[in-house]
Parts: sequence; C-alpha cells; structure tokens
Amino acid sequence: MAYLVDFNLGIESPFQYFILFLSPIATTVFLFSAALYVKNPKRAYTALIIISALTTLLLFSNVIYYREFTDFITVNTMLGAGKVSSGLGESALRMFRPYDVLYWIDLIILSLLLIFKKIKLDERPIKARTALAITCFSVFLFSANLTLAEMDRPELLKRTFSRDHIVKYLGMNVFTVYDGVQTYNANQRRAQASENDLVDVQNYVKDHQTEPNKDMFGVAKGKNVIYIHLESFQQFLVDYKLKDENGVEHEVTPFINSLYHSNETFSFSNAFHQVGSGKTSDAETMLENSFFGLGQGPLFTQLGDKNTFQAAPAILEQEAGYTSAVFHGNGGAFWNRNETYKHLGYNYFFDASYYDVNENNSFQYGLHDKPFMEQSVKYLEHMQQPFYSKFIAVTNHYPYSQFKDGDAGFPLAKTPDPTINGYFATANYLDKAVEEFFNYLKKSGLYENSIIVMYGDHYGISNSRNKYLAELVGKSKDDWNDFDDAQMQRVPVMFHVPGQNKGKISDTYGGQIDILPTLLHLLGVDSSKYIQLGQDLFSKGNDQVVAFRNGTFVTPKYTVIGQSVYLNETGELLETLTDDQASEVEIARDKASTQLNMSDALTNGDLLRFYTESGLEPVKPEDYDYKNGLEKLEAIEKEKGNKSTSVYSKHGNKSTQDMYETKTYQEYYGTEDSKNSTNSSSSEADKK
Repeated sequence: MAYLVDFNLGIESPFQYFILFLSPIATTVFLFSAALYVKNPKRAYTALIIISALTTLLLFSNVIYYREFTDFITVNTMLGAGKVSSGLGESALRMFRPYDVLYWIDLIILSLLLIFKKIKLDERPIKARTALAITCFSVFLFSANLTLAEMDRPELLKRTFSRDHIVKYLGMNVFTVYDGVQTYNANQRRAQASENDLVDVQNYVKDHQTEPNKDMFGVAKGKNVIYIHLESFQQFLVDYKLKDENGVEHEVTPFINSLYHSNETFSFSNAFHQVGSGKTSDAETMLENSFFGLGQGPLFTQLGDKNTFQAAPAILEQEAGYTSAVFHGNGGAFWNRNETYKHLGYNYFFDASYYDVNENNSFQYGLHDKPFMEQSVKYLEHMQQPFYSKFIAVTNHYPYSQFKDGDAGFPLAKTPDPTINGYFATANYLDKAVEEFFNYLKKSGLYENSIIVMYGDHYGISNSRNKYLAELVGKSKDDWNDFDDAQMQRVPVMFHVPGQNKGKISDTYGGQIDILPTLLHLLGVDSSKYIQLGQDLFSKGNDQVVAFRNGTFVTPKYTVIGQSVYLNETGELLETLTDDQASEVEIARDKASTQLNMSDALTNGDLLRFYTESGLEPVKPEDYDYKNGLEKLEAIEKEKGNKSTSVYSKHGNKSTQDMYETKTYQEYYGTEDSKNSTNSSSSEADKK
C-alpha cells in the first residue's frame, strides 16, 4: 500500500509491479522467522509482535518523511533526528492522513486478540530445522527478487541513481540495511582519510575552475553582502499571475518581479536547486562552501559540528575584514545551526531567542517574515561594515496554511491540494516583507553600499504534488512526467548591485554550488586558491552541467534522469540516441558524477583539515559564542568610537529602527480594516 499510495516510485510495467509485490515478502519472512528460533511460546509470540511493530514503524516513518521530503530515511537521518526534531512539531502532525490507521490496524487487532485470548498460543515447539527451512526459503525469495531486479535494472547496487531504485526493486527493509552498510563505509573512509586523498580533489578543482569575467570581477568590491533566503521559492513564481474564481489575475510577487527585471540585477533564469534531504541546510552548505550536502542525510546535522570548513564567512573576514551574521526567527538548534555556524566562522547568530516571538506572529517554523525583518534591524544597524549577512525567511514554508481564504489579502488557488492552494498567498506575503526590507535599506543608507543576493533554497511544491499544480502552469495533469518534475526544480538566483546599469536576465545554466565563486568574484576576491567545486556563473568558460544530488543532471540541451534522456527544447524522451547525442550525454554524465564524487570525498573524508594552500587561518569553533550578540556589537562600537562604521554610528549614534515601515495586508489592499491596523506584528493576517 505504501509503495503504491504514498511513494512515487515510477512503476512502468507489470514486471515491476510483480517485483514490488515480491520484495517486502522476502525480507519480512526473513525477519519474522527469527521468532521461530525462540523456544518459549510466550516469548516467541512476543518476539514476533515486536519484530512486526518495528518493521511497521520503519515503513510508517518513511511514509511520513516522504510526504515532506520526497525521500527516504537514511541511517544518518536517524542518527541526527534529535538535532532537527525541535523545529518540527505541528508540521509533522500535518503529515498524517486518516487512512494511516491501516498501517497499524493489524498490530492493534492481533495484540488485542492475544491479550483477550481470542488467539490461543500454540504450545507445540518449532523444530530447529523447520525454522531454518523458513529462513532459507526467505533467502531464496530474496535471491529471486534480486535476480529479477538485476534483469530489469542491471548493476542496481553498483550504479544507484537514486534511493527510489533500491526501494522500488528491493524494498524498504533492504534499503535500510544497504544504507546502513553505505553509512558504515563512509564513516570508515573518514577515519582512514589522509592528505593523499586530497590530491584528486585538488586536481579536479584546478581543472574545473574557470577564469572570472573581467567585466564583472570586483563590481561589488567592498560592499556589504545581504543574502535574502527566499524560502521554498520556485522560479515559476516569478512573473506568475494567479487567477481568482472570477478570472481576475493577481500578480503573486510584484516586488521580486521588479528586481528580477531591474538593470541593477543580474538574474539567472536557469538556476536549479541541488539540495538533498537536508533541504534548507543543504542550500546553505552550497552557498557557504561551494560543495554539496551529503548523499545520505543533512551535512549540517551529521558533520556540521565535526568537519573543517573554509567557508564564505571566514574567507571574507580574513581577506577583506568582513563581519558576519545570520538572522533567523527559529530555534538555533534547528538543523544544528548553532554549532555548524561556529565551524563555518560566523561571528554572530541571532536566532529566535533574540526576537519577540509569540503565538500571534509566528508558526511552527518561527517568526513570520514581516516582523522578522523588522525586528532584525535592531541588530543589523550595529554591525560594523562591510558585513556578510544572511536573512532566513520562513513564512513561505510548507504547509502554506498560515492564511485562510481572504485573510492574506491574496486569493488562494483552487486545486484539490490545500498545500498548493496556500502556496501563492504565502509567497505574496514574502514578497511584501522583502519590499519593506528594501525600503529600510534605502532609508538607512545601507542600500547603496550593499549587494543583495536573493535565492530560492529548494522546491515549494514536491514532485508528488506537481500533477495538481500542472494546470496552473499551463500543463496537463495526464501528460506530466519526470522531465516536468526536473524542470520545476528551477529557483531564483539574483545578484542585485545598486548603482549598476548592466544587469540582465541570463539564460546560463547553473546551480547553488556556483553561487559562492560567483559572489567572491563580484566582490573582487580570487576564488582559485580555495577548494570550491562550483564555477563562476559569469565566466565564459562555465560548462553549464547542473548535477542534482540524486544523480539527475541538466545541461542547456538535455535533461537526464537515470538512463532516460529528454531534449530540453521539446521535452521529448529520446528513445534512441545518435552517436553524437550519446557522446554529449556521457561527457556531461561524467562531469556531473565526478563533481558529486569529489564533493562526497571532500566531506566524508573531512579533507579540508589537510588543506593549507589557501592561507586561511583555521576556524576555531570554541572562539564563538552566540549569546549577548547585541551587547558585543555595542561594545565594539564604543571601542571604535569615531572609527565605527555601523549604521547606528553613521547616524550620530541614533537608532534607525523608526525608518522601518511595515503595513498590514489591509493597508496594502486598501480595505476598510486598514485604519485599525498598525504593523505586521499585530495584524490579523500575521496572527493567523
């Protein structure tokens, strides 16, 4: 039931349906047979119930996880569960469905029947050879399963394009064991890694790096860096207009659209997210380091507080005197940020403890964007310039139910999926929050001296829901396929440089792994001495091969998913490739897989601990303490006196908080309630 109802495994033939039916039987019989070796009847029955409960728990946990991440739980994810659970809560409850009781009904009924002795214990002992025979029979079934799987997908375990394939052909139990073996091997590789392992990575980086574009190098030199994290924001939202029930079109993100088309913005229409199960944290991993998250589990939670990094905050601090800070209205322990940021070299981290967060202005993922941006000013204005900062917005986050119809001042879509219906309203809310923040930057004087980088971190609508989205984006639900899913992974990447007039929309293909070298070159910092796996998006030598964490890759000409090759221009599945096409695809496949392999070698082996050629002083996490951040900033201002470069100091030691103007939705849309509203922190929209 789970394979067919909750997982999207891409079943393509009756043969695959048969394998799907066979795989759970083989492993379940093997596990259940263990109870037959227990001689005491009561203990044997108890053992069987426990084994059944554990296998059900494993399956059901994956069902819930898949509904959010469109992925399966790995051993690393299990080991790091405690580090991310503090940020979940209500969102996890929203993953449940009424029919989920069917996953547990057998255990409930059987347990009750045993307790009330409606099922009587069979006291007859099981012979050892009978138990062994059943175990052997399960091994035979699994061997048959594996043989059939290899017939349909040769080298299944050697060339794993995605975790879906393992579950599809061998089942959930085998996937968990296989992943456990892979995880153990990865840990062993890290323990055994040496400086010699770094050589291949260095050679790859040397061959892969490209010369910066001379016209773009240093155009933002010395400017503040302001990252605005556009939560769950997909590229299709740019310029999108949603029709309400009366056929009236509503522009979803008018302000972000204006930035996207501005001649002060360098925008990329073919930028893709490249995250894995770490989602937001994986996007941060790439932005800060220019290498991928882990193939199994989030890097932030598994290695963030262990590995050595040479990340953007440390690079800019040591090379150009930047102060760095992250602003986020959620708990610091979520995704293990409070520890990982120390290893990345962030000077300050203003988490939920620094904000007025209450039930009227927040939801399960933290403070809503408008009060978040507004409250962040009290800390931002005290930072010494130039600074490197990141603002992590959250309102446009699943389940997109923060607003009811009419509350947001923006219509909800009308599809069978409430997640999709609310997505446009929360995106519109994010747009208004960004606009207000930009207005503050201009009034405070920060705008002209900053480069503002906006990026979407990952998909907002998962692949399993895309068919309900199809008609809203001009596609047919019945014709929607894997190619369409891949195209929907585009996210905005925009470099807004006030004072420039050569901004444009580029059709260069790239990914989040390319953002750091691009930014460093805009700031006039040479990236060639650092271990970075991405390429400058402005470089004329960019090879434009975009690797996804699951093995899919995209080029300007092709989208390749497993062994399926689609022509981007038409979306056509190429059944037979010409020699030239086959050669182009294999060259691109090698580039994509090599980049992923180099990233995994770098992270799993913690190879940056051996790299000294950058000249960077190692980051010492123990030197960072994220308590009393405002007091520390104010002490620096006092110490520097007239030499302080903070906005607060530049305004004659007066706060700029009054320059921040925020409106409710009623005020934006001119409703009768506007006279009763003052700011977003107290608006009815934010309360809901």
